[in-house]
Amino acid sequence: MSAPWLIALDIDGTILLEDETMSPGVPAAVARLRDAGHEVMLATGRSWMATHRFLDALGIRPEFVVCSNGAVTMRRTDGAEERPAAEGYERWQVETFDPSAVLALLHEHLPEARYMVELGSGQRLFTAELDDWTLDGGREVPFAELAAQEVSRVVVVSPGHDEDDFHRLVQEAGLNEVSYAIGWTAWLDIAPRGVDKGTALERVRHEREADGERILVAGDGHNDVNMFAWSQALGGRAVAMGQAPDEVKAAAGEVTQDVERGGLAIALDSVATGVLPR
Repeated sequence: MSAPWLIALDIDGTILLEDETMSPGVPAAVARLRDAGHEVMLATGRSWMATHRFLDALGIRPEFVVCSNGAVTMRRTDGAEERPAAEGYERWQVETFDPSAVLALLHEHLPEARYMVELGSGQRLFTAELDDWTLDGGREVPFAELAAQEVSRVVVVSPGHDEDDFHRLVQEAGLNEVSYAIGWTAWLDIAPRGVDKGTALERVRHEREADGERILVAGDGHNDVNMFAWSQALGGRAVAMGQAPDEVKAAAGEVTQDVERGGLAIALDSVATGVLPR
């Protein structure tokens, strides 16, 4: 076959519906690409703890998995194909930062919010339970303890605020020294400055010596925009899901159907057919 493609997929709203079932046709489309020798990997805002089960569900063992919006990259270990994904990867690249200034600014503006940090080891410290977040192995701590050591991410959950509120907060609080992504529910995810899915994927591409023109990335959120720009700058493809916000779709080179209608499967099948999604 010709040179394989490197295909990096977001999880929520891309391979998954809101109820965490697979988007129509995705497992079969991924299997076809895998069996044809292409590398299908995940690039997600989720932690590794909340990601590895989807490798099992899709039947893939990519060499790398990008987690935590690029702050954590996992690498496959020897014999991973014969083991559950949770046991077959190690932390290959972890970006951390001192969260003390960010936490102080956020707490000043959102004193009633719930906070969580993820340490470089993957352990999570949190001030109160966070709905829809995987906290297994985590530890509830006083707010002051969150800033005791460097972290790979800070998460703020404030159900009383929407996406516009968070955008205003970022500007008002002067959060100029970090990268941030706003989730599709009321949470703010902060990574080290200059770190995102695109920077992590560039490290992966370099390690794999992948052809930039044979890269496809797909996603539906603001945290995918830099990943889109990275792929397109190399001559690769960037696919936005049909339900993505307008500004996310504008940043992509292509727009497919929404997640409920199997938009990702359509985009993945186009790798073999050459017929772009519409």
